[in-house]
Amino acid sequence: MNNIDFTQVEIEKIITHQIGNKLRDEKYSLSNEESLLASDTKNYLLKYFLSLLKTEELYKFTHAVNIEMNEVFTLAKQIFSDPNSFISNSQSIAKLLYEQSMHPKIKEGQLNISLFDNIIIEDEVVNVLGIFKSETPSPFIQMKKQRSNYNIVHEIGFDLKSMDKGCLIFNTTAETGYKILIIDNASKSNEAQYWKDEFLNVSIIKDEYHQTNQFLGIAKQFVTKQLDEDFELSKADKIDFLNRSVDYFKKNETFNKEEFEEEVFGDNNVIESFRKFDQTYRQENEVELADSFPISSQAVKKQSRVFKSVLKLDRNFDIYIHGNKDLIEKGVEKDGRKYYKIYYEEEK
Repeated sequence: MNNIDFTQVEIEKIITHQIGNKLRDEKYSLSNEESLLASDTKNYLLKYFLSLLKTEELYKFTHAVNIEMNEVFTLAKQIFSDPNSFISNSQSIAKLLYEQSMHPKIKEGQLNISLFDNIIIEDEVVNVLGIFKSETPSPFIQMKKQRSNYNIVHEIGFDLKSMDKGCLIFNTTAETGYKILIIDNASKSNEAQYWKDEFLNVSIIKDEYHQTNQFLGIAKQFVTKQLDEDFELSKADKIDFLNRSVDYFKKNETFNKEEFEEEVFGDNNVIESFRKFDQTYRQENEVELADSFPISSQAVKKQSRVFKSVLKLDRNFDIYIHGNKDLIEKGVEKDGRKYYKIYYEEEK
């Protein structure tokens, strides 16, 4: 579990640059001084920067040859070692982002670069470099009280809940590329790849959260997509496999692949089918997982939300299956009507 505490965070420095789309020949504009921040605006700005960060998945800087050749990593390292270089290095970061803004759908916007103090990660107090790009302005209405009436006007600004792209670079584990949190509201679109891949050049840290999340995802894919091709199973049987998968991760602190296969699938033929699917999936998706790792309760909680345990029958009934599948029996009447028979001990 990634234990991150923002309750004592302070903004030490902040600067704002304008970044256009290079492909459309839009320009960039660099500030030579830090931005002015009103004291009563600070909490709103912190909410804007930090509220959409997802603390489960951590990233790190990477490079195909040498981590020191990752330019954002090097600039962040210089800022951490010499805060007086903040303005000049922030300008270099802005230029790097501009050079990567080559997709036609990338929007121009404001780039805020900030240095934060007093953030705690895994019981270590660190300073953090934040890089945030705001691309989607929205109109908002202001009703200003006059002497005898109100003056209603509109202004253009950024919604506190709509940060477009951002990252926090924690000043820890520099030797392996720091620890990084990412915001990217367009992460599934093609133009968004420039933020993580071309600009930041980061990769996921393969910690217990990542391993747990990935393996549960593979198990779900196998049950929902592969089992039907290899075996004749009812939907109730498949739901039972999904429930068993989540239950294994909920009741254990450490994952063991062979133990998981025996407890969840049991049958040797199903286990062999799963192993083939698992191997193919890892190769095709370039996934690296250990056969044993500590289980992340955060990842289990997240994945369990998408492990559907509902048996939908036409538009008349939804049956939620949470336990013993032997208490539900499937059959067909002589007239061809299908049915499920459900056994129970107590009505609540």
